[in-house]
Amino acid sequence: MRNGLWSLTVAVVLAVAIGFTTESQAQDTASSAQNPTLTEVKKIMDRRCVVCHSCYDAPCQLKLTSFAGVQRGASKQAVYHTERLTDAQPTRLGIDARTVPQWRALGFHSVNRDPGQGAGASLLERYLELGRHNPLSVNAPLPDELGLALDRPLVCPTSNEFDAFSRDHSLAGMPYGTAPLADEEYQALVAWVRSGVPLPAAASDIPRKIQDQIAEWEAFLNSDDPRSRLMSRYLYEHLFLARLHFQGDDPRRFFQLVRSTTKPGEVIDIISTRRPFDDPGAKPFYYRLEQVSETIVHKEHLVYLLGPDRLARYRQLFLDTDWALGALPPYGDAEGGNPFTTFTQIPAKSRYQFLLDDALFFVRSFIRGPVCHGETAVDVIEDRFWVSFLDPDADLSVTDPSYLQEGASYLELPVSEADASVLGSLQGFSHKNQAQYLEFRDARYRNAPVYETGFDYSAIWDGDGSNPNALITVFRHFDNASAMTGFHGGIPETAWVIDFPIFERIYYDLVAGYDVFGRVEHQLATRLYMDELRMESEDAFLFFMPRDVRPQMHKNWYQGALAELHTYWHHRRVDDSFPAGIAYETATPKREFLLNLLERGNGLWPITDPINRCADGECPVDQLSEALRDLANQPGDWVNYLPDLSVLLVEQEGGTIEPFTLVHDKAHYNVAFLFNEKARRDSKEDVLTILPGLIGSYPNFFFHLRQDQLPSFIVALKSVQSQDDYMAVVAEFGVRRTSPSFWALSDQVNEEFLNREPVQAGLFDLNRYKDPKSGDKPD
Repeated sequence: MRNGLWSLTVAVVLAVAIGFTTESQAQDTASSAQNPTLTEVKKIMDRRCVVCHSCYDAPCQLKLTSFAGVQRGASKQAVYHTERLTDAQPTRLGIDARTVPQWRALGFHSVNRDPGQGAGASLLERYLELGRHNPLSVNAPLPDELGLALDRPLVCPTSNEFDAFSRDHSLAGMPYGTAPLADEEYQALVAWVRSGVPLPAAASDIPRKIQDQIAEWEAFLNSDDPRSRLMSRYLYEHLFLARLHFQGDDPRRFFQLVRSTTKPGEVIDIISTRRPFDDPGAKPFYYRLEQVSETIVHKEHLVYLLGPDRLARYRQLFLDTDWALGALPPYGDAEGGNPFTTFTQIPAKSRYQFLLDDALFFVRSFIRGPVCHGETAVDVIEDRFWVSFLDPDADLSVTDPSYLQEGASYLELPVSEADASVLGSLQGFSHKNQAQYLEFRDARYRNAPVYETGFDYSAIWDGDGSNPNALITVFRHFDNASAMTGFHGGIPETAWVIDFPIFERIYYDLVAGYDVFGRVEHQLATRLYMDELRMESEDAFLFFMPRDVRPQMHKNWYQGALAELHTYWHHRRVDDSFPAGIAYETATPKREFLLNLLERGNGLWPITDPINRCADGECPVDQLSEALRDLANQPGDWVNYLPDLSVLLVEQEGGTIEPFTLVHDKAHYNVAFLFNEKARRDSKEDVLTILPGLIGSYPNFFFHLRQDQLPSFIVALKSVQSQDDYMAVVAEFGVRRTSPSFWALSDQVNEEFLNREPVQAGLFDLNRYKDPKSGDKPD
C-alpha cells in the first residue's frame, strides 16, 4: 500500500510540474509515457547523465550518481590538475561537506533550485533546453567546437553566466555531443527538475540476515585488544575503496568500510581525512559498514566479498598466528609512506597472503582508483602484459623475518616526504631509495640457498590449487586500464613477477598514498615511483629466464639511446649471474615459461585463448570465434586506425546480441618516459586482442552488425589503408555519437553487462567515446 501511495504521490508531483510546460510540450508528454515515477526518472538520469557525470572526472565536478550530487552542484575547479602547485581542498561527495551551504562555501554553485532561489529555470533545465533547441546533425561528425579531449578546458558557467555561455556555445547543451534525448526522456527530466523532488537513492532496505552480519563484522573490526586494532587498521587501509558485498545478498547491494565518530548501532558520522592512514583524531572512532547509496559506475566499482568464510580467513591469517604487539603505531604521512614499519608486527606471510587471496581486486584498485586518469597516469606500463606472483615460500621478505626488519628503511614511499616542495628532489628520492633497496635485495638473495639453484616453477604462486587470482592480464587503453584473471591474448612483450614488497608498495603508491587533490610534486612522485616498481617487476621475471637471454630481452624492452641512458641512470644492470632454475626445452623460453604456468592451474583458467592464441586442432568450433581469429593477434596497417577499446555487438537471430571487446594493443620501443609517447611507438607491431564479453570501463566506439555481416566487416576492416577507408567501415558498421541508435545500443550494452555479471557490473563511462573524422590520424 505504501508503494502504491508513493507512486501516486510522485505522479501527482510530476504531473503538476509538467503542467507548467507549454501546450505543445504537454501534448508531447501526453503522447509519451505519462506521469513517470521517480524510479523511472532516476533510470533516465543514470543512462543519459551519469554515464558522463560520475566520479572525480565528472565535467565541472557535477556528479549525478545521487541526489546529494545534484544538490552539491558544479565547480569551476578541476579535480585532475597537472599544474597545481599547492594541495587543493578535497571535495569528496559525502565526506568533505554535508550540507548545501557548506558546498557553496567550497565554491560549488547550484544546478537545481536551492531553497529560496527565484522562479527562473535552473542550470540543469537550461542545459537540457539548450540541447533540445540545438540538435546535432544525425550520423555526422561533431563540429570542431565540441571538443572531446579528456583534458579539454571547461567553462562551467553559473546561472548568472549561462546566457552569455549559451550564446557563445550554442551546441554545448545536454547530453553533450551525442544524439538527443527521446521526447519522453526530455519531458520526464524537465518535469522532475522543475518539481525539485529528490530522486530515490540506490540504497534499499537491509534484510535482517544482512543486518546481523553487519553487526558481527563491526564487532569484529572494533575489538579492543591491540592485535585486533592493528589488524583492523591494516584491513581499513586496504579496503577503504572496496564495494563490500555479502555473499548471497541482493547482487546490487554494496557497503563501504568507513571510520566514524559513532558506535555501531548509531547513525554513521564519517571522519574526513585526506588519506586512509591519516590520524582520525584524538576521540574514539569506530569502523563501520555504510550502505552505498550512489548509482554504480564501473570505473570505480571494486567488489570485495564478505561472509562467514572471509571472517574465518581473517582470524586464521591475523589472529590465530603467533605474534605480539606492544604499542600501536602512530598515524601520519611517515607511517603511510612505509607500511612495512607500520605493520611490522603482523607476520609478513599473513599480509602477503591477504593480498594474494584477492590479487585481482588489488590490481584493479591500482586501475579503478582515482590515480588512473589520463595518458601520463598509465604510460608507465605496456599495453598488455601478464602478471604472476612469487610464491610466499620463495619470497625472502616472507620466509626470513630479518629481511624486512633490516630492509624496511629502503622501502619508504614518496608520500613519506609529503612536505617536500622541491620538484628536483622527487626523482632523486625515488632513485636513491630504490637503488639502495635493490642492492640490499640482491645481496640477500645471493646469500640465500636459492642462489645455488635458481627459481623454478614452484617459486611462482599457483593459487594453491583453488584461487584463479594467481595469473592476471593487465591491459592499458591509452588513458585508462583494465585487468582480468588468466592469460589473454598472444604472448606479450613483457611480463611481471610481483613479490610482497612490490605488491605492497604499488598499493600504497597508487591507492592508499595517492591524493587526487595533491599538488604536482605528489602527482609526479607517484608516477616516477611506479616507474621503479614496473622495472623491479620486470627484473623479477627475468630471474626465471636463461641467463644468456636476459640482457637481450631487457634491451628489447628498452630500445633507443635515451632508454639505454635511463636504464644506466637507474642502475638497471640485468643480473645474468643469478642461476636459472628451469631447464628450457625450446628456443623461446619466455613463451615456454608463460604457457607452462597455465598448465599448473587445475582448471582455474583456460590454457588456450580460443580467439587469440590456440593451436591448430585445439581451437573450439565456434562460428563467431573462428571468424574473429582472422582479426586477432596479427599486425597490419589497419590495426592502427582502431581506437583503444571498441565493443563489437554481433546481433543474432531473435535479436539477442553477442558482445566482444576489441583491444588495440599498441607496441612501444620503450615505456621509460613521461612524455612524447608517440615518438616511442612501434605501430607496425600493433595487434588486436579480441575478448568475448565486455571489459574496460570506457568504451571508445561501438560496432553493431548482424552475424551474417561479420565476414564483410572483417574483410572491410583488414582492407583499411587510410582514414577514408576506416570512415567507410564506420559508416557501414559503426555507431556514431550522433547516431539515432546510439542511446539504444548504450542501454543494450549496459543491460547485457548487468545480466552477465550482476555483482561486478556498473554503468560504462561514455566520456571517452570517439568521434572519428576524415582528417584524423591513425592511433
